[in-house]
Amino acid sequence: MKIKWGIIGIGNVTEKKSGPAFYKSQNSELVAVMRRNAEKAADYARRHNVPKWYSDASELINDPEVDAVYVATPPDSHASYAIEAMRAGKPVYVEKPMARNYAECQKMLKAAEETGMPLWVAYYRRSLPAFLKVKELVETGAIGKPLSVHVTLHKAPRKTDSNQPPTDWHVRPEISGGGYFFDLGSHELDYLDFVFGPIKNVTGLAANRAGLYQAEDTVIGTWEHESGVTGSGTWCFVTDKSAEKDEIEIIGDKGKIIIPCFTHGKVQIMRPEGITEMGFENPEHIQQNLVQQVINELRGEEKCVSTGESAARTAKVMDKMVKNYYKDYKPQQAH
Repeated sequence: MKIKWGIIGIGNVTEKKSGPAFYKSQNSELVAVMRRNAEKAADYARRHNVPKWYSDASELINDPEVDAVYVATPPDSHASYAIEAMRAGKPVYVEKPMARNYAECQKMLKAAEETGMPLWVAYYRRSLPAFLKVKELVETGAIGKPLSVHVTLHKAPRKTDSNQPPTDWHVRPEISGGGYFFDLGSHELDYLDFVFGPIKNVTGLAANRAGLYQAEDTVIGTWEHESGVTGSGTWCFVTDKSAEKDEIEIIGDKGKIIIPCFTHGKVQIMRPEGITEMGFENPEHIQQNLVQQVINELRGEEKCVSTGESAARTAKVMDKMVKNYYKDYKPQQAH
């Protein structure tokens, strides 16, 4: 049995990272795509050899040939499209972050429960070789008992960040839920949930230090996993280029592991006897391993490791870390 997919929202993320996985994975076909701009929808369908395209999401959702739906729009429409698809009897794979906030995630989970439709989220680091290896190293005691984890993500501003009003939806909280922290930090927090279990006892402080846009540009958080591992993180998206850093550091009582989250560098294992470095290759389409898991679960062959339930936990953690910043937030009016 082949799973026939429809994609809602065919922006940049679907060109290489995800879209081709739906027609290159085993037992899978991409039969329809949707974008509000009909000309761009037709162009994508032509370039990717997709038989049908739509400019209306409801038409794709209700296409009888579409078995399952991938929602790849910006986060402000994740909940509405996912819920509509599930109510139409279609399983859903949705881009990360799962939604703008935990409340929207809860609505999605409620729809999944009411309809019996499965819901997965594109936290694909749970299926990449380097990240799986680090999980294995932790679980097999390579650094002894894991004690704490520390996340650092410092990045220089993007050229578009000073546009007023901002043109990048990633820094428009009414669309994205927050700033770049929601887009990038969510990957790291979800991965730590995967390795150490659910996060509890979260505290955080969010601020805007550079004034380039309304969203927070700096977040500091501390937390504890249910397993007892403690965590801390700093995310800053307005540093100088010379201060850029991308690192997850896992400290045990017999060593530590360092893995970059976004730069695809080597995994380092540091123990008293020395340092070991390990390199890994990612799939050409970086979401393909996770997409294959989704397909396999739909065929009854295995379970996908990134669910609506696990992704909603990450949304809840992020909400708590930035709540001080958004308690009095008023979206800027577009000119």
